[in-house]
Amino acid sequence: MFFKQRVNDDASISYFFGCGGLGKAVAVDVLAGDEAWYLTQAQKLNVAITFVFDTHIHADHLSGGRALAEQAGADYLLHASNRGKTAYAFSPLNDGDVLMAGNTRVEVLHTPGHTGDSICLLVADHRRGPAPWFILTGDTLFVGSVGRPDLAGREYEMAGRLWESLHERLLALPDDLEIFPGHTAGSPCGADISGKPLSTLGFERRANPLLSLGREDFIAAVTASVPARPADMERLIAANLGQHTFA
Repeated sequence: MFFKQRVNDDASISYFFGCGGLGKAVAVDVLAGDEAWYLTQAQKLNVAITFVFDTHIHADHLSGGRALAEQAGADYLLHASNRGKTAYAFSPLNDGDVLMAGNTRVEVLHTPGHTGDSICLLVADHRRGPAPWFILTGDTLFVGSVGRPDLAGREYEMAGRLWESLHERLLALPDDLEIFPGHTAGSPCGADISGKPLSTLGFERRANPLLSLGREDFIAAVTASVPARPADMERLIAANLGQHTFA
C-alpha cells in the first residue's frame, strides 16, 4: 500500500492512498485547487484514481472532490443522507459499505455528530492481513479533541450523537489502530486540536480528555468550548452542495 497525508495551509488534512500493485487509488477530503496534485501523484505511481470521498459536506473550505472525480473518471462518494440536498449526482454511501481498491479495503462507518452525514473510513491492506490498519476519522475525532457539534444549529442533539458515534463505533475498535484526522491545530472545526497529525486509538483513549467523559458531561464540555464559526460558512456549504459557485 502507498499512503500520502497532505497537511494543508488551512489546517485541513487530505489523503491519497491505495494499492500500487494493482494500480488503484483513493483520495479523501480533497481541497479545491489541489486536483492537479492528485493527478500528478497518480501518474507517478502508475495508478488510477477509482474513488474520491468527502467525509462530510465541508463548512470551512471548498471541496475539490467532485472536480477531481470528474477529471480522473472516478466515483465521487458522500453519505447517502445528502440525497436531495446536492445539485449534482454522487455515489451514496451507507454504514457498513465496503469498497475495494485493489488490495486496499475501505469500510464506511457512519459517525454523525459533527454533521449528520459524517463518515469515518476504516482501512485494511489485504496483502498484510484482514485486520484494519488505520482509520480516517474526518471531523469526528481529532488528535486531542473531537469535532464541533454546533454547525447545524442543534448543538445539544448533535453533541449527543457525537458521543454515541465515538463510544459505540470508534472506541469499540482496537487500541493499536492508527488515527488520521481531517484537521490539525488551527482549524475552526474543533477546539484544542493537537498539532500532531496522527495518533492511535489507544493513546487517544488514554490522553484525550473528552473521551473519558460520560454522555452528559461530554455534551456540556463540547458545547461550552466551540470556536468561532468558519468564515463564509453558509456560502461554503452551499457551494459544496453545488447550489452556487463560490466567488
